[in-house]
Amino acid sequence: MATTPGLAARRAALGLLTAALQRRGGLETALAGPALGELEVEDRAFARALCMVTLRALGPVDRALDRRLTRPPPERVRHILRLALTGAWRLRTPPFAAVDTAVALAPKAFKGLVNAVLRRALEAGPPGDDPEVNAPAWLFARWAAAFGRETALAIAREIASEPPTDLTLRDPSDSELAPILEARPLGCGSLRTERGGDPAAWPGFDQGRWWVQDFAAAMPARLLAPARGETVLDLCSAPGGKALQLAAADARVTALDRSAERLKRLQRNLHRTGLRAEIVVADALAWADPRTFAAALVDAPCSATGTFRRHPDVLWNVRPSEIAVLAGLQGRLLDAAAAHLATGGRLVYAVCSLEREEGEDQARAFLRRSADFRLDPVAPGEAGAPAASLAPEGWLRILPHHIDGGLDGFFIARFARV
Repeated sequence: MATTPGLAARRAALGLLTAALQRRGGLETALAGPALGELEVEDRAFARALCMVTLRALGPVDRALDRRLTRPPPERVRHILRLALTGAWRLRTPPFAAVDTAVALAPKAFKGLVNAVLRRALEAGPPGDDPEVNAPAWLFARWAAAFGRETALAIAREIASEPPTDLTLRDPSDSELAPILEARPLGCGSLRTERGGDPAAWPGFDQGRWWVQDFAAAMPARLLAPARGETVLDLCSAPGGKALQLAAADARVTALDRSAERLKRLQRNLHRTGLRAEIVVADALAWADPRTFAAALVDAPCSATGTFRRHPDVLWNVRPSEIAVLAGLQGRLLDAAAAHLATGGRLVYAVCSLEREEGEDQARAFLRRSADFRLDPVAPGEAGAPAASLAPEGWLRILPHHIDGGLDGFFIARFARV
């Protein structure tokens, strides 16, 4: 990768950053867009890397900029400044190159401002380490109130770090892959690797021996622990990692999601891995299928604040009002899943959120309104869960710093119908 990227790569990074901060999902759409594909491979890699590093450093970089701006500039100009400082401080772009490319990208009326602000900021040097500013202030305050200030700081430290890649093995006993992929076992059939490049080019991918899945994201299906031939309903299934796990356990899986487009990814992975599942495109709240299932998994739509290691843009897009709306939807989805569960069946509820309204509060509310359900406590170490993640109530509150190298933040609770 070139130390001094060309203007085309910087312009592409500007487009990615703009898309990432405009709306949820904007970055994913932009990464798949034609503008990025027209670049040379090296420029494309740099543009993506610069955007992601900027998102992870957004809090400290914005604080450095705000100290040197007398009034807020247009958003495009702020993005240009953000990229330039991050490139110089995090990717070792020479200061003169960071300034020159930023000035070249700036609108004519703001070229002087961009030049002056960057030179002053670069002369002062990068800001000191203050994890609190890594997250939006309102989110950090929520985490501090929920978990205590020291834990909130530990969570926020993870924001700045680029995560390794976790893989779930189709066959947990497949011991040949770890050395080939330069990976270390995390337990329960998960591997962790620092390997770079496109995972689709890694050994074992074409043979369907593994799929990319964060270690924490693999725990809900493992806690459901379906028996061979057991019927399992996977609500909100897309993009399908948990459905693959359930199918690999030889369960009879019904994977339901309202998004036909997102279910295409599951279909491709089923074909690649040689696994089988029934795919249903439907709204879980309106699905009138008369069947009952032995087990059900609800990985509900949520604020996704626990996924910031791989999706740092989520921290800057989520709003407090959105959390309340999602909490209402999650409760309805839990009830919908419960209605399809046979007596004696198991129900696992999971969200990749750090917010209590979407986790602990949901579990308690479900038990209050569902007299025929009880909490089925998670045993210490079950599904590979870190000891720090097991709450006294018997559910899991997984925080991003609970293992070395980090993992996604999750809430997971298991219930039994009695």
